[in-house]
Amino acid sequence: MSTSRTPKRPAPPSGLVIVDKPADWTSHDVVGKMRRIAGTRRVGHAGTLDPMATGVLVIGVEKATRLLGHLALTGKGYDATIRLGATTTTDDAEGEPLTEVPAGHVTDDEIRKGVAALTGPIMQVPPQVSAIKINGERAYKRARAGEEVELQARPVTVHAFEITAIRREGEGVEIDASVSCSSGTYIRSLARDLGAALGVGGHLTRLRRTRVGPYDLSAARTIEQLTEECLIMPIEEAVAAAFPRMDVTAEEARLVAHGGRLPARGLGSGPIGVFAPDGTLLALAEEHGRTAKPLAVFVP
Repeated sequence: MSTSRTPKRPAPPSGLVIVDKPADWTSHDVVGKMRRIAGTRRVGHAGTLDPMATGVLVIGVEKATRLLGHLALTGKGYDATIRLGATTTTDDAEGEPLTEVPAGHVTDDEIRKGVAALTGPIMQVPPQVSAIKINGERAYKRARAGEEVELQARPVTVHAFEITAIRREGEGVEIDASVSCSSGTYIRSLARDLGAALGVGGHLTRLRRTRVGPYDLSAARTIEQLTEECLIMPIEEAVAAAFPRMDVTAEEARLVAHGGRLPARGLGSGPIGVFAPDGTLLALAEEHGRTAKPLAVFVP
C-alpha cells in the first residue's frame, strides 16, 4: 500500500524584512504575522517598538535572526510629537493621566533651550513602564502590578534633537521633533524630561521610527504589501549595508567556517561582515588586537 506525503515547503531565504509597523500592533504581533507570511518559525525582530509607535521594525528570517542582537545596538531615528502641560503613567498617550497644568506661558526660546540641554551624551532614566529587567523581571510588569519601580539613569547619546514645529492652542503646546540617537534611548523619556525641565510636565503623543542603522522608511513595506509579496533582503546585502566588510581568501574562508581567527584589518571595534571569494556571507567577526574573532558563523 502506498501513501502520499505532502511535499515539504522549502525554507525561505535567510535575510531581513524591513516592516513599516502599524499603530496598535506589538512587535510580537508583527513577528507572528511574518511567521505566517514567510512560512517559518525562525523569525525575530531587532529593537522593540511600543504599540502606539509606527515605522521601521527590522525582522530577521531564518539565519538572519542571528544578526538581530547586533543590529539592535545600532543608532535609531524618530519623528515624534510631544505635548507639554500633562504627564502620564507611561510617559506617552497610552498611559493614565497624572497631572495637567497650563503650558501656554512657556516660550519658544525656552523650549529650544530645553531641547538643547537634552542633546549630546546624557544620563537618562528609562520609563517605569519599560522592558528593562529588574532582578530578572520586566519593569512594566512590576509597574502594572502597582509597584513603585526605581530605575537607574543610563548613559545614552542624542545625536540630534531638532524641533520641526511648535503648535499652540489655548494653554496647550505641542512640539514636533526629529531625533537621532543611540541604542537604548527612550523618546518617551525625552518628552518627560523636557516637560519636567520646563516646569509643566510632558508626554509623547506620536512616535514614528524612521531608521534603524542603515535601514530607513524608504526600504520599509507595510504588512499589506508583504502579504501580497514577501520581499526578503538577502542576508549578504543586509550585512554589507550595516557593517564594515572583510573579504577573505578561500583558505581564510575555510578557517572561519570552523570558527578560526583571522588577522585584524583595522575595521573598528564593532561587528564586521566576513565574505567568501564568491560573495557568500561566512560570519560576523569582531577585532581584538591583532586578530578578528567570529561572533556568529553562517556557513556549515
